[in-house]
Amino acid sequence: MSDTSDMILAKHVTVGGGEVATAAPPRGLVTRDDLGILAHQSLDGQVVHRTAGPKIPLYETRSTVTPGGDLLLMFPEGGHYGHGAVKVNDMLAYRSSDGGKTWHGPTVAFDIDYNQHGFIPLIPKGSRRIYAFGTQPVWDLYTRERGLNENAPIGYRYSDDDGHHWCEVRIIRPANDPGFRGMSVMRMCETDAGTWLLGSHEGDWSYKPLMTRQYVLRSEDQGRSWEVLPGPRHGGWCVAGFNRMDEGRPINLGGGEVYMLLRSAEGHLWNTRSLDDGKMWEKPTLTSLIHPDAPPMLTHLSDGKTLLALHHNRYSDLNYTGLDGKKPEVMKDRSEIWAALSRDGGRTWSEPRFLFANALAETLESPFRNYQCSYIDVFPVGDVLHLFVPHRWRQVLHLTLHEAALSQLPTRRELA
Repeated sequence: MSDTSDMILAKHVTVGGGEVATAAPPRGLVTRDDLGILAHQSLDGQVVHRTAGPKIPLYETRSTVTPGGDLLLMFPEGGHYGHGAVKVNDMLAYRSSDGGKTWHGPTVAFDIDYNQHGFIPLIPKGSRRIYAFGTQPVWDLYTRERGLNENAPIGYRYSDDDGHHWCEVRIIRPANDPGFRGMSVMRMCETDAGTWLLGSHEGDWSYKPLMTRQYVLRSEDQGRSWEVLPGPRHGGWCVAGFNRMDEGRPINLGGGEVYMLLRSAEGHLWNTRSLDDGKMWEKPTLTSLIHPDAPPMLTHLSDGKTLLALHHNRYSDLNYTGLDGKKPEVMKDRSEIWAALSRDGGRTWSEPRFLFANALAETLESPFRNYQCSYIDVFPVGDVLHLFVPHRWRQVLHLTLHEAALSQLPTRRELA
């Protein structure tokens, strides 16, 4: 049985700039003490996994519907790969054969001698093969020196038996930058033409504040060869004045058009677009989506056209000096989740509506963990949205919401 001594409800949480009492939430909101969140009443969920104790973290949660119809969920448990000079984590897997009502696991997905970052699933059209892309900090291909501890080869494994067993890793060596090192943990996409597009960024912690550059890895031949765009290192995209851009999430819009939502430190999510199957990209620009230095969380709704962006809708780091997990005011920005829709391929976004927020007290060792509701994986199965949340880097929440309920969520004005 895991230690739950840190699972204590806060008396008040911040929602939309105002204080809400967890014991008496506004109409339409409920406090789910079993989950540790304050949420709209239409959101349901359960705890799939909780680490054995508050000092043991877990990281990015990603799931997919397998060719056999199961939900396959994977995430690393243990220390972060970028902080471990020895093996400190394992990639764990859970499986559900009833649409997420019950889960079986955990098992160790990859029995390997190096650390893991996250699972990026891809099932090509017409295939029964599952690919697991991600950062691969293989010891002899990776250095922790000179602030490059998060940069590693990007690679993939695949499974032909519905995700029960996986092949050895294949390292991506782009033709125009064979030694490419970076990190990838955001969802990827396949275009109508069968092109694979995977976001990746490089970071250098020797810069104060941190420097990052965003890229796209592109393959036209199902992973046999690759190119890095907009060009070889260190020519990736960044936001002027912040020297940052990372964690891009590309999504296929059809007809050769691809949209990508991007993390920045400026206070909004940024975006870029390709109209030629991911070969050429527009110069990144900011969106209307208010967001701190945290990743995009983006999916299609079940119609295959409407885009849903989950974002934090708050930003406090007005004097940016670098990502600092010890700043409560900065990490609190990751505590709220809001939803916005776009019906024109990300060119405009609807008014954000509140979905849920962390409701647990500050019982963990750092602000980085106390408020964490970010890095959500979200996708539809039929007309039901499935959300997988690495809540406080401590427990995995599986939340569900009918798409029709999105219009019932309150706006900031309605909350006030």
